Amino acid sequence: MNRVFGRKKAPGPPAPSLDEASGSVGNHMESMDAKIAQLDKELKVYRDKLKTTKSPAVKKNIQKRAMEVLKRKRMYETQRDQLAGQQFNIDQAAFGIESAKASVSTVAAMKSANLELKKTIKNDLKIDDVDELADDMADLMDEFQEINEALSRNFATPDDIDEADLEAELDMLEDELEDDVLEEESAVPSYLQASSLPAHPTSAPGAKVPVAAGGQKVDEYGLPLET
Repeated sequence: MNRVFGRKKAPGPPAPSLDEASGSVGNHMESMDAKIAQLDKELKVYRDKLKTTKSPAVKKNIQKRAMEVLKRKRMYETQRDQLAGQQFNIDQAAFGIESAKASVSTVAAMKSANLELKKTIKNDLKIDDVDELADDMADLMDEFQEINEALSRNFATPDDIDEADLEAELDMLEDELEDDVLEEESAVPSYLQASSLPAHPTSAPGAKVPVAAGGQKVDEYGLPLET
């Protein structure tokens, strides 16, 4: 049977995780950076030698070596850029996986909350009970308003009083008050009543003798004159 269908291949090693792949790529990039830095040092040495060397043959040999070092540096830089692109793709994939996991957790939590909300509304929060409670509260508020109006009512005032009668009685009271004021003024002697004369004389004495209401001559201060 094995000869006809062949043998089943043995399972290979498990695929590395994104963290492992990212770490491996990061190590390679660090190795490339170290090599590039070493080649920069070599190029600096060759550049200094070219400045001090006067022999054309020696200068040509130094230029050849520097060119080889520069080619190696460019190769390492290209490989480093490729590794940087791989690192970016790995990070993007890891971010996508984390976002997907977060979305799955969010959806699961929302489903659980939805079921719990439906259960609560079905068992503990019925719309009919809420409507009945709202109606009861409205009735209680109306009764409370009636109680306040009853308590604020003035029990000393009869309900059958006519507003016209009240106004007529008020007019009579005003007339009586005016009569009382006039009687009080007539009961006061003329020399004690308020005079309309000025507080200080405005003319020379004897120029004009004022006369009181009863024909009695008075001085400028309202006092009767002796005749």
